Amino acid sequence: MKVYKRIIPCLDIDGGRVVKGVNFNGIKDAGDPVEFARRYCADGADELAMLDISASVQNRSTLLGVVRKVASEISIPLCVGGGIGTVDDMRAAINAGAAKVSVCSSAMARPALLSEMAEAFGSRCVVLAIDAKRVASPAQQEPPRWHAFSRGGTYDTGFDAVEWAVKAVEFGAGEIILTSIDADGTCTGYDLELCAALSESVSVPVIASGGAGSLEQIAEVFRKTNVDAALVASLLHFGRATVSEIKKYLELQDISVRNQE
Repeated sequence: MKVYKRIIPCLDIDGGRVVKGVNFNGIKDAGDPVEFARRYCADGADELAMLDISASVQNRSTLLGVVRKVASEISIPLCVGGGIGTVDDMRAAINAGAAKVSVCSSAMARPALLSEMAEAFGSRCVVLAIDAKRVASPAQQEPPRWHAFSRGGTYDTGFDAVEWAVKAVEFGAGEIILTSIDADGTCTGYDLELCAALSESVSVPVIASGGAGSLEQIAEVFRKTNVDAALVASLLHFGRATVSEIKKYLELQDISVRNQE
C-alpha cells in the first residue's frame, strides 16, 4: 500500500483571527480563518489544523463558532485544538465539524483523558499536541533533549518530550503534532533531530510542525525523518508558496503526495 506524505496548513487562532508569531511570541494578525481554509482546501491541502492558541492560557473552551464556519467551507478533515479538556469538549468540537481533536495541556495534567477520548471516539480522532523546546544540545557535549511545554508554550513541565510521546500513545493518542518552539515561525527549517528522535520512538503518525520556510525544508523533513506529515503556516499565509507548489516540488523530489483528482 502506497503511503502518501500529507501537507497540512495550520491556522493558529486568537480572537477569531489567524495569527502568527516567532517562538510562540510576537503574535501578529495574518487574516480571516474562513478565507484561508477555503483557499487551502481548493489548492489541495490534505487536512487542516485549527489551533486556538490562547484558550488554555485563558482557561476557556475553544471557539466553536469559528470551528463551524471553517468546517462548513471545506471538504477535507479538520483537526481542532485549544481549550479541550474533557470528552464533552471533544464531542462539542466534533459536533461543530471537527474530524479530530488535539489536546496538549489537559493531557499532560491528566493522561487518562487520552484513554477516555479514545474510548469515546476512537484513537484516530485523538491527536496529541507536543510543544517541545530543546534543553540540551551536542555543543554542550550532551545528547539532545527536549522538554514538553504546556499552556501555549509558556510552562516547562519538565517532561521529556520523547518519553511523553511514548506514554501518551500507550494511553490512546492516535497521532502527534510535534511543534518545535525553537523553530516556530523562524522559517529556518524543522528541528530534524527532534522530528527523527520522536517519530522513531512511536508507532503512530507524527506531524512535523515549526520552522517551514522553504520547499526544500519541507522535502528535507520527509527525507531525513519518519514523519508522516508537515504542518505549514507562515510559508502559506504570507504568500511565499501554495499547497500545490509544495506538492509539485515534493513529487520532483520523489516524495509521494496525494494530488486532487
